Amino acid sequence: MSRIIRVKYENGVLKPLTSINLEEGKEYKVIVEESIDELIKKYKGILGKSSIKEFQELEEEAQVQ
Repeated sequence: MSRIIRVKYENGVLKPLTSINLEEGKEYKVIVEESIDELIKKYKGILGKSSIKEFQELEEEAQVQ
């Protein structure tokens, strides 16, 4: 089962922003991506006056391909 868990990186450790139930001692694969907020700041104005919803749709479409 896959799920997205938002985390914050502090002092060399990824810390979940919400409560998660993971099995102690089990290994998991983590994919690190910038948040959509950071991408919006980085590319603001390049695509004109796009809304956050439009950026999210573009992000979802890019992940499917």
